Amino acid sequence: MHRRSSLALILAVLVTTPALATEGMWQPAQLPAIAADLKAAGLELDPHDLTDLTGPTMGAIVSLGFCTASFVSPQGLIVTNHHCAYGAIQYNSTAERNLIKNGFLARRFEEELPGDPNLRVYVTEEIRDVTREINARVKPDMDGYARFEAIDRAEKELVARCEKPGGLRCSVSAFYGGASYQLIRQREIRDVRLVYAPAGAIGKFGGDVDNWMWPRHTGDFSFLRAYVGKDGKSAAYSKDNVPYKPAHVLPVNAEGVQAGDFVMVTGYPGRTNRYRRAAEVADAIDWSYPVQQQIVTDILGIIDVEGRRDPEVAVKYASSVASFNNVLKNYGGQLEGLGRADAAATKRAREAELDAWLSRQGAEEAALRADITALDALLSGQRATRDRDLLLGYLQRTQLYSAAYSVYRLAIERDKPAIERESGYQPRDEARIEGNLRQMERRGDPATDARILAYVLKRYQQLPAAQRVAALDQWLGADAAQIDAKVGALYAGSALGGTDARLAGLKLSRKQIEASDDAAYRLIVALMPDLLRIERERKTRAGEEMKLRPRYMQAMIAFNESQGRAVYPDANSSLRLTYGKVQGLKKDGAEFFPFTTLEGIVAKTTGVDPFDTPEKVVERIRAKDYGRYANPAIGSVPVDFLADLDITGGNSGSPTLDARGRLVGLAFDGVWESVSADWLFNPALTRSIQVDVRYMLWVMDKVDGASNLLQEMGVR
Repeated sequence: MHRRSSLALILAVLVTTPALATEGMWQPAQLPAIAADLKAAGLELDPHDLTDLTGPTMGAIVSLGFCTASFVSPQGLIVTNHHCAYGAIQYNSTAERNLIKNGFLARRFEEELPGDPNLRVYVTEEIRDVTREINARVKPDMDGYARFEAIDRAEKELVARCEKPGGLRCSVSAFYGGASYQLIRQREIRDVRLVYAPAGAIGKFGGDVDNWMWPRHTGDFSFLRAYVGKDGKSAAYSKDNVPYKPAHVLPVNAEGVQAGDFVMVTGYPGRTNRYRRAAEVADAIDWSYPVQQQIVTDILGIIDVEGRRDPEVAVKYASSVASFNNVLKNYGGQLEGLGRADAAATKRAREAELDAWLSRQGAEEAALRADITALDALLSGQRATRDRDLLLGYLQRTQLYSAAYSVYRLAIERDKPAIERESGYQPRDEARIEGNLRQMERRGDPATDARILAYVLKRYQQLPAAQRVAALDQWLGADAAQIDAKVGALYAGSALGGTDARLAGLKLSRKQIEASDDAAYRLIVALMPDLLRIERERKTRAGEEMKLRPRYMQAMIAFNESQGRAVYPDANSSLRLTYGKVQGLKKDGAEFFPFTTLEGIVAKTTGVDPFDTPEKVVERIRAKDYGRYANPAIGSVPVDFLADLDITGGNSGSPTLDARGRLVGLAFDGVWESVSADWLFNPALTRSIQVDVRYMLWVMDKVDGASNLLQEMGVR
């Protein structure tokens, strides 16, 4: 039988067969191929119009780099989740002026608060396939390191050309494990301000107790605003800047949706692992999630002790604590879900089917089988240093270590031509590095940071000899009991705990840093040769994977095509669309309705965090002061709702749209049973949780009196 062996041809047919149920995070360019399914599901827009990234719908969807958001007024007003704006809320908070607890509302432009120095808005303008340009740099006989460097150099050159006009942020993203590469061009807006956030008892109602749970009653929404220079170009924060005028904004459907209605989410899902090998699933279950659960739990314990000692510390770490708690509960959900699905065994069974199919094909498929075997061997070899590599990553998350590393590494890279600098340390990255250094005192506390660093080092000292770093061992010495003293001396002997000293470091040359007597610089200078060696080893492995992972995906694509199944790309923070309908959830013999109501808030309220509803909210609910926001079908104002949408982290803040592309909610979470959908999708249990637009408007109107924003959005 004649077989189509061209990878380009295989990729071309990926979108001709729709996925079952609502599974799939579709790229805009794929939507015409599933147009019939979108229309059958209830979409009233022309699916082809959704391929226009600068059109009325997609042109209003933006990325914050870690969450999704959308324009909702011609004056650059942006709506996103409360937890996505949490960093900006925390950055502007102190123990005396706690916006996290009390909320914030600017009634005039001049009252809006600058976000943290690195808060950005990215507006996607173009996505272009550059697979041919990338692959042209790769030679068959290249070793892993050479392959990595060739691809990295090609990506940097493409990005540099893309960004040359200025005001742009470009990137090259790999799809299908590196079988395809796409250049993404985004308009970068650097002045982003906090406009409105409800009180924490609304925006985080239920806290970590309710996180990933249903029923849910969380008002997870906030508003930001994008600003540019008077010439309309992207500019750093300045009082002279003016609101950005987007080409398109999302209309608001204040009537919301009903059970069974079509809905879709457009956004930037961060990462899924649905095409990972069984061994990778097993490693996540047996090692990665359990180990990181323990580390995160211990770090949270340190922060909690220090926060109880000093309320200012609690405010500074509020954003970090929220993130850590979310991660911690996510890991628990992953483990429970993967265990329930017997995920490793399920993956092995699917791999056996793939292998059996390949064995019945021709010579090309035999070569694919060999490369898949090589991929598994490579993945197995990576376990040898995984504990060390994980802990080195946690060292980078401590402030003093991170500051010293960033400053010294930047000085090293500045001695090279811009195109040869390490990614993350090119001229395009220097503003971000400076922003990180500027905000450290708002984000942390030296005593707490020192305790976390000491904790990580103590875990490091328990590693076997084969995973140790010689220079770090030499600095620590043989006496493990002296780690606290070592760390104390490190912090006492460094000036990098202060913003001025960190920023001054950006002006130092490599030689000046290497001659410095600052204790943190001395440590990083001593460690850097070993760290660079480890980095090269990592790049070598990555380069080998760049050769083998696409071959595995080529086999997966061909196999699924033969079975009439589509293979959409794993999430990678690029723009996607997923669709479905508003519907409840059946599990364990119980049925859950798709909407929660205001009355559920009162029923949950205890007066104690995280169920300490503001008295004004309780009064309005008991008075049934629904205004125009009630849903007649449920006899109250809906708070949150469920839909069978395929989302993941990064989709937070994504607008949930009705059949006509109008805003009806914001995606902010998934149910506990769907956490493990990052690895295995289960259409019966996968549900996303949205804050209902009617609750958002009710809070803005009846609780906080944000009439200026309601009017700006055209709601009243």
